[in-house]
Amino acid sequence: MAEALDIGRWDLECEFNNMDHYTELNGVERLIVRRGQPFTISLYLRSGRYQPGLSTLDCIAQTGPQPSEQYGTRASFGLSASVDTSRWSAAAISPPGDMVALSICAAPDAPIGRYTLDLGQSARIDFVLLFNPWCSGDAVYMEKKEDLEEYVLSQDGIIFRGNAKHPIATPWNFGQFETGILDVCLRILDMNPKCLRNPGKDCSGRRNPIYVCRVLSAMVNCNDDKGVLLGNWTDKFDGGVSPMFWKGSVEILHNWDTQACQPVRFGQCWVFAAVACSISRALGIPCRVVTNYYSAHDANGNLVIERYINEHGELMRSREMIWNYHCWVESWMTRPDLTASHYHGWQASDPTPQEKSGGVYCCGPIPVRAIKDGELMSKYDAAFVFAEVNADVVTMMKKQDGSTSEVTSTQVVGKMISTKSVGGDDREDITHLYKHPEGSDEEREVFKKADHQNKLLQQKDNQGLHVAIKVSPEMKKGCDFDVFAVVTNNTRSDKKCRLLFGSCAVSYNGLQGGNCGFKDLLNMELSPGAARKVPLRLNYSKYGDMLTEDNLIRLAALLLDYSTSEATLAMRNIVLDNPEIKVRILGEPKENRKLAAEITLKNPLPEPLENCCFSMEGANLTGGSVISERLSCTVAPGEDAKVKIYFTPTHSGLRKLVVDFDSRQLCHVRGYKNVIIGK
Repeated sequence: MAEALDIGRWDLECEFNNMDHYTELNGVERLIVRRGQPFTISLYLRSGRYQPGLSTLDCIAQTGPQPSEQYGTRASFGLSASVDTSRWSAAAISPPGDMVALSICAAPDAPIGRYTLDLGQSARIDFVLLFNPWCSGDAVYMEKKEDLEEYVLSQDGIIFRGNAKHPIATPWNFGQFETGILDVCLRILDMNPKCLRNPGKDCSGRRNPIYVCRVLSAMVNCNDDKGVLLGNWTDKFDGGVSPMFWKGSVEILHNWDTQACQPVRFGQCWVFAAVACSISRALGIPCRVVTNYYSAHDANGNLVIERYINEHGELMRSREMIWNYHCWVESWMTRPDLTASHYHGWQASDPTPQEKSGGVYCCGPIPVRAIKDGELMSKYDAAFVFAEVNADVVTMMKKQDGSTSEVTSTQVVGKMISTKSVGGDDREDITHLYKHPEGSDEEREVFKKADHQNKLLQQKDNQGLHVAIKVSPEMKKGCDFDVFAVVTNNTRSDKKCRLLFGSCAVSYNGLQGGNCGFKDLLNMELSPGAARKVPLRLNYSKYGDMLTEDNLIRLAALLLDYSTSEATLAMRNIVLDNPEIKVRILGEPKENRKLAAEITLKNPLPEPLENCCFSMEGANLTGGSVISERLSCTVAPGEDAKVKIYFTPTHSGLRKLVVDFDSRQLCHVRGYKNVIIGK
């Protein structure tokens, strides 16, 4: 005769289960498991004995405020002979006795989140369920172990900034397993407007990583909701901190949580992307940050960036811009909602608020392969992302009399699309995943399919006067250096022309600042086949106060041919190098052993540095917080700023110590040190 198990107490075996489910870095104080993979708990019976085939146990797993079997947020199941990993199931895996080892498995498509599990009438346990990229039945399944290590388990990484000719590796502490971060991520899901309107339906949607990615794309920015970050692309950060201030996601997420879901001030694209990556990895979705150099912002959806310059070659303000770089994220999942199976894999989504999608500031996810194929009808926001990497550029000169004329310009968007390499800090170029080689037959076919204007027809082959910009091999902040406009006469006749060669500070998203140097040659004469190299001196005394925190200067050379009235524009952004931060670890790196980091920076400026401060953080190195040390004295030109900061690692393995130097004259200099922590 069947008899229900009478449970007196239980052990969730958190340490074993969390290690088995790759969640032990979240801590082992509670049960955190992944769907589609069994976990084992020990039940100690108050009375009776477990008898195979005779004992019964009614199990009910539920999540969300309105659990429903219709929505898939409630599941009822009993004891089976063995665990079925394709659905909610449970099986006893111990011999008869008064202790039962119970193996339980969540369905591989179950909604993620906080769960309660009722075991008969006598036991209720709580646990957290996450996506499972180790499970072949899960939509986020990823086959290679090294990819899982990088895109799910790695708590730190590299985000590429700078420019296409000089990518700068910026370290970032994702910290997805730091104390409290998982709870913050689940709260972000609970605070999204869809959940507030219909929590039952929203919790049901959390079975689908496509839905979750779209929610995160909206919630990382605060434009429509109680999202995490407020964007700011000015040079004033009153009431908050510069986006350059952040070294990782942990402080941002904790600040949002402890400040009653008020937006953290401030973020820009790489910060939005990094926070989205941290949340995705915390929830179990493989994710990486991607940088697109010369990224187009197409405001009117025609896949063409229409920009205007004045008669001095200066860009005029417009909603349509070409960002020096732009960061977004890619998440790994299948796309059963799309017909083509080759659209499984990396999906691009962008949490930086630029344009609305479905009435909300979000973007994606869209298969990266669909962008390459020019399939602009694919969900979601394919046309916008396609334009970011493929838009044509038309440059017009607006004259003082109000007339306009087209200017020959060779700038192409979507270059050097970059992400951190698997298992290392090198840059991996993934441009080929987004687009065919520029000018190739495949690229032409994609443009035709996308109803796009033909780039080859638009880009005129300039056989007349030509202008290009050349720069010095090393351009360091604090130094004086030359840049050059090279003008070439490719015709068979003498040419008289005007060259306007200017420079200005610029932010990474294209907003121009103050003038850093200008030269106007009214009557330049060139014989057939001749070339002339025109220098422009950039002095620190002039550009130093103009630079934004991005250390970027835009160079523009506008060449006017008097005989034909044609204009040719060459543009180039340069990034000035900050000094190197040197980090030396003192002591043998071991778990729970106090270490010291000796940090040094040499002042590269021709003026003393004041209010100097070093700070550092690192996943499982600094206890989830930022450790700072301020210098009491100024640092003279050419002298070293040096501090010693103590920290205690809590886990073994390869860790990244992210270091920042800040002063009144030299801001947000970043460095890092990889440290192998022993057992």
